[in-house]
Order: sequence, then structure tokens, then C-alpha cells
Amino acid sequence: MAATHSEEFKRDAVRIALTSGLTRRQVTSDLGVGLSTLGKWIRSMSDEAKAPECDGDLLRENERLRKENRILREEREVLKKAAQKP
Repeated sequence: MAATHSEEFKRDAVRIALTSGLTRRQVTSDLGVGLSTLGKWIRSMSDEAKAPECDGDLLRENERLRKENRILREEREVLKKAAQKP
């Protein structure tokens, strides 16, 4: 059975895909949705999902934090693997 997502979730997913600087594959992996599903949402909501230019500072900060978060996750995985070795 296919998962149903709220309109708010879809809008947020489209906004993230368009403004985060992440690839669509990364966004779909993070959100647990299919690549084609996200593409359909973007096509159907592209006009209303565009971020206003005045939010540029927030978008840059969000992108920086996402990159930092991704690096920290990778570092955590490396440490977990190192701790498991005898």
C-alpha cells in the first residue's frame, strides 16, 4: 500500500529539494519518498514553492547546517565502526 503524505509534507519536500543545495536523490533518501514521486510534487507545486529572495541568508545558513549535519553523521559512522573492532 502506498504511503499518503499531507500537503504540508509535500510542500516542505519540494521546498527542500529546490532550496537546500542537496541532490534530489539525497532529499528522497532523507525523506523516504521515491525520486519520481518528488519529481511529480515539484512539477505540480513549482510556482508556489519558490523561496522569496529575502530569505537568502536563512537558505544559506540552512544549507551550511545540512552539510555540517551530513559530515557529523559520516564521522559518527566511522567512530561506530572503529569501536566495533576488537
